[in-house]
Amino acid sequence: MVLGDLWEGHLIHNPHMYQSMPLGVVIRRRPGLTRWAMWSWQAVAVLPHAAQADWVVLSDKHDCTEYHASSPLLELHGADTEAYLHGLAAHEPSIYVILRQNLDSETRPLDVLLVTASPYEAQDYTDSGEELVEKVPMPPVLTGWVKAFVSLHHEHEAFKKRRRDKADIGLKEDGIGDSRIAQMADVYRAPTLVKKARLN
Repeated sequence: MVLGDLWEGHLIHNPHMYQSMPLGVVIRRRPGLTRWAMWSWQAVAVLPHAAQADWVVLSDKHDCTEYHASSPLLELHGADTEAYLHGLAAHEPSIYVILRQNLDSETRPLDVLLVTASPYEAQDYTDSGEELVEKVPMPPVLTGWVKAFVSLHHEHEAFKKRRRDKADIGLKEDGIGDSRIAQMADVYRAPTLVKKARLN
């Protein structure tokens, strides 16, 4: 393929600048804080290299249940290294879990759309207002993996100083505003030049 390789139906334009890892998403259920919501649901952790799962119960105690909801792929792209660097520079590097409400199920009220290490991509979903964006700590093994990818593929842009035109700001435009110039075509010609043209 000319542009790239197909991977599970997705076109990777540069397969040499792409890596992925299945990431288990842990969602915690607690009693709701209001009378309108029986339960409160929140993504609280991610599990690197996790197998596929479908809301598997990990722990259930003291009105708090944790589920391994699913294991979407965390994808890293070479074009997004600037965003990954921004995320790694935070006090606590994070993974962003993008969720969508599932109104058809009371026991599985959230669908996991994707996981991302890019705070820029997460901000796009936050701005849309249609999805929920949860920020969870990035495990050390995952931090090292993302750092290695950035180190391999990031290219710093060299600072380019703008060059200004060296124009003489004191230069006077010949003939502008001179009442002795009769024609618009002669507006930039000095009266002496106009007179010479008439005499020739």
